[in-house]
Amino acid sequence: MVKYSEYIQEEEIIKSLIIDINDFTDIELENSRLLFARSSKFVISVASNSGYPSHNKREIAFAGRSNVGKSSLINSITEVTGLARVSNTPGRTQMINFFSQDDAFFLVDLPGFGYAKASKDAIKKWKNLTYDYLQGRKELELVLFLIDSRHGIKEIDENIMDILDSAAVSYQIVMTKYDKINKSQSQKLIETTNEKISKRAAARPGILVSSIKDKYGLDIIRALIYRIINT
Repeated sequence: MVKYSEYIQEEEIIKSLIIDINDFTDIELENSRLLFARSSKFVISVASNSGYPSHNKREIAFAGRSNVGKSSLINSITEVTGLARVSNTPGRTQMINFFSQDDAFFLVDLPGFGYAKASKDAIKKWKNLTYDYLQGRKELELVLFLIDSRHGIKEIDENIMDILDSAAVSYQIVMTKYDKINKSQSQKLIETTNEKISKRAAARPGILVSSIKDKYGLDIIRALIYRIINT
């Protein structure tokens, strides 16, 4: 596991904007580790809001542009290879996929937006499915909103953030593929991202950074999820 001090080398003002392991107690970190060491299982894929599973448990959703790494992140934090389907072809997640974690809560993989090799009708259907879920799912507790570190927040991301703000759905920004940018790029990225989310009503303060390749940030994401579902 890459240590925070070895991985993040930004100026202190930038470090203060990044959520790190010191923001969590030892108990939270250990309990979240134990929680995600338990059973992770696929439950159902749904193509319409009439197919949502009926339960009284909380849901943590993963949203973001196609190819941002949603499925890979789910597989990594649960440490179950292939739990969420990963494809080299952007736009392959076409339904909302529900995964049960220790029968305690659900992880939800939403269709990627912004790119898909599909018909306009199919794209419209996926878009409406995602919007319906984000705006009307009462079990939804938090959206982990994934942003590719190489590109930052784009207009299409802000369109989804507008929906989340309007629906008062809390979301946390997670920068993926952080290992693919250098120090100067990361400083600009964090500053720009913080400036954008600080103006948004439903955006949680702080920015999570992650790297599947280096396994960096996974324990922090687990701890945040643990804190949310136990609040």
